[in-house]
Amino acid sequence: MNNFKRRKLVNMLASGVALTCVVLAVVPLIYILIEVVRIGAPAIDWEFLTSRTKGTGEPGEGIGNAILGTLLLVGYASAIGLPIGIFTGIYVSEFGNNRFGETVRFFNDILANFPSIVIGLLAYALVVDYMDVGFSLIAGAFALAIIMIPIVANTTEEALRMVPNSLREGALALGVPRRRAVMRIMLVNAKAGVVTGSLLAVARIAGETAPLILTAFYSNYWSASPFEPIASLPQTIFRNYNSPSEVLLQQAWGAALVLITIVLAINISVRLLMRSRTKKSKAVKKTWLTRLSLRA
Repeated sequence: MNNFKRRKLVNMLASGVALTCVVLAVVPLIYILIEVVRIGAPAIDWEFLTSRTKGTGEPGEGIGNAILGTLLLVGYASAIGLPIGIFTGIYVSEFGNNRFGETVRFFNDILANFPSIVIGLLAYALVVDYMDVGFSLIAGAFALAIIMIPIVANTTEEALRMVPNSLREGALALGVPRRRAVMRIMLVNAKAGVVTGSLLAVARIAGETAPLILTAFYSNYWSASPFEPIASLPQTIFRNYNSPSEVLLQQAWGAALVLITIVLAINISVRLLMRSRTKKSKAVKKTWLTRLSLRA
C-alpha cells in the first residue's frame, strides 16, 4: 500500500512538472502573438497588402511584393527540398542498414544543426559566385532548400519507423516488391508524419533572413523572375525594424503578423485536407468491408 501511495505521489509530481514546463513554453508564445497582433494589426489594410515596398515610410507603401517573394521562395525551395528530403528519409529508413546509410544519416544530423548564415555563405559561393547566377530568387530558394532537406529527411525516417513492422513483413510475405511495399504501404501509413515534417520545414524557412541577405538580396519592385533579386517578408521586417521611422517600424510589425498568418494558414489548410482524406479513406474501407461481409 505504501508503495502504491509513493508511486501515485511520484506520478502526480511528474505530471505537475510536465504541466509547468508546458505553461512556461506556451506563455511566451501567447505573449508574442498578442504583441504582434496588437501592434501589427493597425498597419494592415488592402493598400498595405497590395502595394510594393519603398523603404521611405511614405503613404501608399506596402508589402505586396514581399508577400509574393516569400511565396515564390517557399514554393521554389519546397519543389527542390521536399522530394530530396522525403526520398532521403525513405532510403535511410528502409534501405539504409549499411555503411552508406549510416553516413547519410550522420551528415543529415550535421546539416540539420548548421547555422543558417553558413548555409547562406555556401549558397552564395556555389550559386551566386561560382555558377555566376547572381543575387536571385533561385539562389535564395537553393539556400532554403538546403535547410529543408535534413528536417524533412529526419522526420520522414522517424515517421516510417513508427509504422508497425508487421505491415512491412506482411507485404513482403505476399510477394509484393519491396519498392512497391514502401511506396504503397509504408509511406501511405506514415503520411501524417511526413506531412507534419514538411510543414515544420516550410515554417522554418518562411522566417529565415540570413541566407536571403546573401542570396536573394532585396528588391523594392515587383519581380517573379528566377534570376533577379526579390523581396521577402523576413527581409522587409529586418530592414524596417532597423529604420528610425515610426511608420516603417509599424509596417515591420504588420509584416510579421502577415508572415505568421501565412504559416498558420498553410498548416491549418493541410491539416484539414489530411483529416478529410483520412475520413474518406476510412469510409471507403468500411463500405468495402460491409460489401465483403454481405457477399460472404
